[in-house]
Amino acid sequence: MASHRKPRTKVRTTTPAVGLTSAALASVTLLSTQSATAAPAEPKPAVEEVQKKVDALYRQAGAATQEYNRAKAASVSQQTKVDALLSDVAKRTEKINEARRALGSYAAAQYRNGGIGPAATFFLADNPQGYFDQSRLMDRATERQQRSVTEFRTQQASAAKKRAEAVKSLETLTETQATLAASKKDVQTKLTEARGLLSRLTAEEKARLAELERKKEAEAKEKAAKLAARQAAEAKERAEAEEKAREEAAKESGDGSGTGSGTGTGSGTDTDPGSGTGSGTDSGYAAKAEKVLAFARAQIGKPYVWGASGPSSYDCSGLTQAAWREAGVTLPRTTWDQVEVGTRVATSDLKPGDLVFFYDDISHVGIYKGDGMMIHAPKPGANVREESIYYMPIYGSVRPA
Repeated sequence: MASHRKPRTKVRTTTPAVGLTSAALASVTLLSTQSATAAPAEPKPAVEEVQKKVDALYRQAGAATQEYNRAKAASVSQQTKVDALLSDVAKRTEKINEARRALGSYAAAQYRNGGIGPAATFFLADNPQGYFDQSRLMDRATERQQRSVTEFRTQQASAAKKRAEAVKSLETLTETQATLAASKKDVQTKLTEARGLLSRLTAEEKARLAELERKKEAEAKEKAAKLAARQAAEAKERAEAEEKAREEAAKESGDGSGTGSGTGTGSGTDTDPGSGTGSGTDSGYAAKAEKVLAFARAQIGKPYVWGASGPSSYDCSGLTQAAWREAGVTLPRTTWDQVEVGTRVATSDLKPGDLVFFYDDISHVGIYKGDGMMIHAPKPGANVREESIYYMPIYGSVRPA
């Protein structure tokens, strides 16, 4: 009897698939290992390297701040110029309208009296300039009408000229504002990068960085103390030399008092113009410097804010500008322009009130207070403070008044 059972279906083995999977996993593992070997983790920079990079970023931000300050000052100046031009254009437009109304009254009168007069012809002409080319019509115009037409043409040309100036000034203002925005972005980018570097430091690294800063400050103060000692010694020598010169002059004056020539010589010595002028200049500058430093001391503790010029916060050149304003001296806004004001002086000849500039790009400035120290607005995250002038590389110094 035949079997009715269904034939069995042969089942394929899956063993080869398992082998393939194992091979694939092995390949992935190998590739991962190779990738890790080919791209090792970037080593973390040393604290000293971070310090150098952060200092460089702050200095670059300082330079960008000066660029921002310059653009901002130019923008304010240009805006004032544009406003004045637009106001002038408005006034001239009103004068044009007055002249137009005068000509309109002539045209209306001529219409009422019959015929078309020169004023009406002027207004009805497709090309007003063509009117002035028609000498026949101008001959028929009265002298008063001619004056009105001439005034209209003059005002129209003047207004067109001023309008063109306003358009050009607006274009310049737009360019200046674009520079302002770019400078602002540059500052913010540098500061963000610096903050990012600092934020990635561990507590131990931050402590190490603070120690490096203290060491740097101590070295700068030591140099300041040496400068103060040297200046004190030089001042003592000058005082002794001046005293000796006065004693000798008094002795010569006394010895020669009995003769006419002796009296004349003594009188000449007493009225030496060079000595009198120098003393007066020194005392005048000292009085101004006293006001400058009094103002600067009162700002100690206020925060550095880039682009700020007081009264609650300052950047470096904003502080120097505000301080010297108290002494009646107007300084430009940026370090680059302030360094060009007054008289250049050597570091060894610094006097209180002098401005000391730093770095090759002249991106920082402070107010010398004596003894190798200055008052300045240092950098973002810091407050106005006293510090050694040797904390940063000195570019040069000026005496503003």
